[in-house]
Amino acid sequence: MFLDLTENTSQNVYSYLVGGISPRPIAWISTLNSEGIANIAPYSFFTVASCKPPVLSVTQVNPSDKTNKDTLSNLMATKECVVNIVSQELVEKMNQSCANYPSDISEFDAANIAQAPSLLVNAPSVAGSKVRFECKLREVISISNEPSGGKMMLLDVVGICINDSVMSNGYIDPKLLNAVGKMGGDYFSTTKDKFVLKRPQL
Repeated sequence: MFLDLTENTSQNVYSYLVGGISPRPIAWISTLNSEGIANIAPYSFFTVASCKPPVLSVTQVNPSDKTNKDTLSNLMATKECVVNIVSQELVEKMNQSCANYPSDISEFDAANIAQAPSLLVNAPSVAGSKVRFECKLREVISISNEPSGGKMMLLDVVGICINDSVMSNGYIDPKLLNAVGKMGGDYFSTTKDKFVLKRPQL
């Protein structure tokens, strides 16, 4: 099967993209709205954009019923957020937080997610998250305003909170972090099975 997207856009292109680009790390983003209500939602179009300066990239796939999701609306209003990394023990609460709650309902309360104060931003952190990136909004790049189009959020990392339990020899140990990834459909992946490949020396 070959899909020529230069001639037509398949209605299933989203499923092909997320099914083929898999697994993807999950940015569990917490924000505050203008009334001070805490919001949190997971995003799997997420990666590191730069290390110097430290910048994260998270993309919103535009919903069909409104221009922006609450996370992006809050981020544009306050310019702050926290990207919480999801370890396996947090998967159920993370999944509950992606329900379509009204904007005046805090997913922290609805999903019984314990909060922790952040140090450099006003948005709360997830207490159980073992790695948390406190961020300021650098830029929003609108790729398309259409439903299913993308808006990329570039986030300057101003601080990182790391639980000592995932540190080994001065580095974050992936075995101890035990982060999960998003796959196509309702599938998630763990990082329990790992292997090592040394970078070749020429």
